[in-house]
Amino acid sequence: MLALIHHFAIHWDPGLRGVLVLATGIAVLIGSIYLLLSTNLGSRLGFLVTIAGLSGWLTLMGFVWCMYGIGYKGTAAHWNVEEVYTSSSPNDLSTTKLAKAHDLTKWKELPDGSQARADAQAAATTALTTQGSRVQLFTSDQDYRVVNAYTIGGKKKNFYNDWFPAPHPPHYTIVQVQAVKKVTVPFGETPPTPTIDKSAPVESVILVRDLGKLRVPSFLIGSASLIVFGLSCSALHRRDKAAMAARAAAAV
Repeated sequence: MLALIHHFAIHWDPGLRGVLVLATGIAVLIGSIYLLLSTNLGSRLGFLVTIAGLSGWLTLMGFVWCMYGIGYKGTAAHWNVEEVYTSSSPNDLSTTKLAKAHDLTKWKELPDGSQARADAQAAATTALTTQGSRVQLFTSDQDYRVVNAYTIGGKKKNFYNDWFPAPHPPHYTIVQVQAVKKVTVPFGETPPTPTIDKSAPVESVILVRDLGKLRVPSFLIGSASLIVFGLSCSALHRRDKAAMAARAAAAV
């Protein structure tokens, strides 16, 4: 098979090689178990026992993955850009689409160096500097400096919310940036520390938290496997009842 792949110059590793590895794993691992069971129990009963064992293991694995957020993961929680608002001062957000942003006194200021502020700044930087982004305003993160960062909403941290399901109110964060002064650095000299241009407009990046779907794939795997496990166990149970009824009739 590998010689055939090299002969036709097939080098698409994420696709073809993954399919071959999966097919080989199924044929060797599951196929060997089925072969062993079929020689002792028969082809049909061996198939049911193999499917029941495999689906039961997948059920446990899927729900353990879902519980700890590991294994086959979905989309992780991230920040999405809701709006980029240009104003003359950091406190002038009176005409933004988000009504909560009109009054920043109700927002909590994120301290410099906090993890929440760093995550929001990274999302804002990606939106403002990525080539082709709908809100690109700068070429790199060296063209501006973060002035302020505020946050509001989200689930409150307490014992009940940490251990029991609770609703997730919308979580918003505003990252305000301002361009730095452009300087000409002679060749060979060290560039000076960038300073904020106070005359430049303030760009307020309004972000909304997307909780993602980190545990959805593993939950679907566990749920689908549980259904298959129940059906296979039901088929085995019906077969045992039919076999016992046949033995009882033969004895009479």
